[in-house]
Amino acid sequence: MTDGTPSLVIKVTHALDDPERAHIGCNVASVALASGVGVHVFLAVEGVNLARPEIAAEVDVAEAPPLTELLDLLYDAATVTVCTPCALRRGLTDANFRDGTQMAGSARFVELATAPGAQALVY
Repeated sequence: MTDGTPSLVIKVTHALDDPERAHIGCNVASVALASGVGVHVFLAVEGVNLARPEIAAEVDVAEAPPLTELLDLLYDAATVTVCTPCALRRGLTDANFRDGTQMAGSARFVELATAPGAQALVY
């Protein structure tokens, strides 16, 4: 995603604390993928919990597809990164997260968000 091709870096900062915001970020990411846009999802603050299958299954938004279905799509076709410091502050390590989850700090988010052709959205 650093070659100038259009891409979205979507930071999701919510999970059970605000299910609708968590869902919107993942929904926008899945729509972008369906539109052929490159997507990188960056989970930060409470959003790191979306990489935990047992928590993601609890996020429920009325009249919306299950969040777990959106996350399946994102893990299959996008890159999903958890904020390392955010995870550590919550006592979480990579062992707590779904297979395929990357861990990185803010420098990685900045790198992705400032790449040619990239736009960042925060939910």
